[in-house]
Amino acid sequence: MLARASREQGRLLGKMEGLGFSLRSEAHLRTLTEDVVKSSEIEGEKLDSAQVRSSIARKLGLDVGGLVPSDRNVDGVVELMVDATSKSAASLTQERLFGWHAALFPTGRSSLTRITVGDWRDDITGPMQVVSGPVGRQKVHYQAPPASRVPKEMKAFLKWFAKPGDTDGLLVAGLAHLWFVTVHPFDDGNGRIARAIADMALARAEGTGQRFYSMSAQIRRERNDYYDMLEKTQKGGLDITAWQEWFLSCLLRAVEGTHDTLGFVLNKARFWERFAKEPLNERQIKVLNRLLDGFEGNLTTSKWAKLAKCSQDTAYRDILDLVERGALRKDPGGGRSTSYSLAIDS
Repeated sequence: MLARASREQGRLLGKMEGLGFSLRSEAHLRTLTEDVVKSSEIEGEKLDSAQVRSSIARKLGLDVGGLVPSDRNVDGVVELMVDATSKSAASLTQERLFGWHAALFPTGRSSLTRITVGDWRDDITGPMQVVSGPVGRQKVHYQAPPASRVPKEMKAFLKWFAKPGDTDGLLVAGLAHLWFVTVHPFDDGNGRIARAIADMALARAEGTGQRFYSMSAQIRRERNDYYDMLEKTQKGGLDITAWQEWFLSCLLRAVEGTHDTLGFVLNKARFWERFAKEPLNERQIKVLNRLLDGFEGNLTTSKWAKLAKCSQDTAYRDILDLVERGALRKDPGGGRSTSYSLAIDS
């Protein structure tokens, strides 16, 4: 299983290497955006993908269109993920973890609850437990080691992560994820940081700071199995073979699922190759990029006017021009609900 996962990982990296810098950067941006959004979704938090994409692009210094302002909580999650993957070779230290945690919770609160930020938990309100169900009928899925043990446990974890010996990098990623979330060193955010550490280990194993597949997106698709496997492993003995098998199989499915990202990037490249020499105005280029980046819903003249900040008459002229050039096509139907789509298969 390890050999198969490594082989598919190598094939993907080989494909991406052949794309060229700009297309790799586009794939990296799309993958990181999905990773941040889906990692937060696993914890029940929904982030705006446009804000996440814009925050990542600014953080990485990428010249992309259609950027929007981002909230500080979005910037915090992005800062954590970008730092973990783009600086994967740097040492993972206690202070670095504290910085990540502080970035995740810039207000010092998790929802409405004040938490200890940028430091290990203290269990002042009771044992750290992972529970589900209504109050009075809660099921305890896992109880973490007491807070008094956390500094010693994290010191051992960080020492191992710095020098894991000759263990394969993919197995290091799986074990790091499990070990960190089992110690559960923080009041909140342990799952997101555990997944960031796993991505950091994977980036080290690959020798690249760019991400082309998203483990968090795959875990989100398999969320129930993820939690079931975690609970089963944490309540078992010290044999973690089943967990590592699950982690590797999840990784393999994540790598195999990248054809959507690759297809998206190649379609966008082909589209602009077709229209690179066309005399398009700034409004047309801006809206076409929004469509190529995954615009939700149907494109109408009113939506074009809003996106391009122009009148509906100007929007209609822009759209008709692109229809004549073969960049857009009119969708079936008409009247006031007339909409348009990209002609990406022409």
